[in-house]
Amino acid sequence: MSENKKQYTADSIQSLEGIEHVRLRPSMYIGDVGKRGLHHLVYEVVDNSIDEALAGYCEVISVTIHPNNSISVSDDGRGIPVDFHKKEGKSALEVVMTKIGAGGKFDKDSYKVSGGLHGVGVSCVNALSVELTATVYRNGKIYQQKYAKGKALTEVEEIGESPLTGTKVTFLPDDTIFNEVQYSFETLANRLRELAFLNRGIKITLTDERELDENKNPKTMDFHSEGGLKEFVEFIDENREPLMKKVIYMEGEIDDIPVEVAMRYNTSFNENLHSYVNNINTHEGGTHLTGFRRALTRTLKKYADDNMPAKEKSKISITGDDFREGLTAVISVKVMEPQFEGQTKTKLGNSEVSSVVDKVVSEMLSNYLEENPNEAKIIVDKVVLAAKARQAAKKAREMVQRKNPMGGSGLPGKLADCSSKDPAESEIFLVEGDSAGGTAKQGRDRHFQAILPLRGKILNVEKAMQHKVFENEEIKNIFTALGVTIGTEEDAKALNTEKLRYHKIVIMTDADVDGSHIATLILTFFFRYMKELIENGNIFIATPPLYLLKKGKKEVYAWGEKERERIQKELSGDETGKGVGVQRYKGLGEMNAEQLWDTTMNPENRKLRRVDIENASEADRVFSMLMGDDVPPRREFIEKNAIYANIDV
Repeated sequence: MSENKKQYTADSIQSLEGIEHVRLRPSMYIGDVGKRGLHHLVYEVVDNSIDEALAGYCEVISVTIHPNNSISVSDDGRGIPVDFHKKEGKSALEVVMTKIGAGGKFDKDSYKVSGGLHGVGVSCVNALSVELTATVYRNGKIYQQKYAKGKALTEVEEIGESPLTGTKVTFLPDDTIFNEVQYSFETLANRLRELAFLNRGIKITLTDERELDENKNPKTMDFHSEGGLKEFVEFIDENREPLMKKVIYMEGEIDDIPVEVAMRYNTSFNENLHSYVNNINTHEGGTHLTGFRRALTRTLKKYADDNMPAKEKSKISITGDDFREGLTAVISVKVMEPQFEGQTKTKLGNSEVSSVVDKVVSEMLSNYLEENPNEAKIIVDKVVLAAKARQAAKKAREMVQRKNPMGGSGLPGKLADCSSKDPAESEIFLVEGDSAGGTAKQGRDRHFQAILPLRGKILNVEKAMQHKVFENEEIKNIFTALGVTIGTEEDAKALNTEKLRYHKIVIMTDADVDGSHIATLILTFFFRYMKELIENGNIFIATPPLYLLKKGKKEVYAWGEKERERIQKELSGDETGKGVGVQRYKGLGEMNAEQLWDTTMNPENRKLRRVDIENASEADRVFSMLMGDDVPPRREFIEKNAIYANIDV
């Protein structure tokens, strides 16, 4: 072997300290370095304050977004200890802030349960910040220590006196690690609102100093819930028609595992279950959800069998799905040592939790049904209606399965398929109308791009019974083209994605109000019937340009109003923007095939927006509001969120 070849010796092995490893592989600790990971930093700090509240020492938490996108989180808890840590040879505050895995959460005497998904805590936030200041109010004094990129810049200093107790952490994320350091008020508000519902009695305030009103006061929102999960269900269901006035609330504790459940039936046909463990949203469910479903089905089935006329019972067969149609429920458990599994580590694996939830729900729901016969009858009537609808849906679903391409009946006639058979490189565009579909077929790359034109507006699945959804021609075509199979009768919403024919599914509609409505209808369908595709990152929205600007032979596209103004001034050479031709695209059909390819379909130039679910309960609420019958909240939402829209209301 050549002498100048690098030798693989002990010197080749790198041993990285915890903080350095966080900076080198941040996604291992916070999920990603996009907006989700950026916001996760705030949640890690807030989780510390919530843990103080769970332990009974904190009532008020404040989160502030500063003008430079730095964040402050303060609470009125006990304050992080600042005394000397014998083992580490430095203050306890510095240990907590600079050592991965350090903290009081691992001491069962200090914290019975704690939130936070990865247990990396505030030291991880410190590692990924260019500057962080920790201020502690404790023992009648104020202490402070400053850090940069996870390392202490100063000793713990006593900077004053105060009768208050608590901790304040101010940090500025490192812009060399994150794609963009720009916090979203709405994203933080959704999570803090969720935490207020899950921990009743706690007061949380979110302040945005980047946005001032006419009196120079920053934008502020307060979150406080005395009703807890009951108010959470009312909030999620505010755009649905309830079947009963009061939310059913169940609370109990077995083997040191506290269980809280709130549930209510509504007139919709969708099941909306939201589960939490130690305040973490368990998107993939787990043993606590299994226990809830088992108890719900068994208890309601027994009540229905005991109280339904024999003639009625003989006509229908009721399954677990029927008991969950039109049900909104929030399940929250606190577990001392949670074990998470699943793709995103948000599925609870503790086997003991299932039987605990089962016992609590069975006992309390049985009591409720006996004590509230009128409400019990409403639930049973809803279940019977769901069972009859399911039998009709079964026939419709079988028709869809028979049309599945893998079943040998061929693809939809309108589908222009791609030549590639590799799903990983293949993408399908769901295009509004035959005209735009024809242009897209001409402009595409036939090797990896398929086109499925959709006629008009697809069915609003938010207001349709399941069999109507499966009977809809456009929806059948989507199922068939994608190659996915729908669940069995026992689990009608389960989705088999193993034979998914395209890993990129792109919704491409006009950049106007009608186009936005069609895109929302399609998204609602995916959210209700193919949610797994959204969670796996398969769904995208194409972004066609709004303007074409011309001066001489030069042509430039603009995707927004501000971009148009800037380009227009650049092309004209002065602030007036005169002498520049501006064409406003009202629809995809106004572009020729070459323009559509260049701007919207070419992977090198296009702007695709990936659809993800940051907050499942908020997404659920928004879809029910946008697609439901209640007009005022929809109008308010559109007026607040639509930037480029001429809306006739």
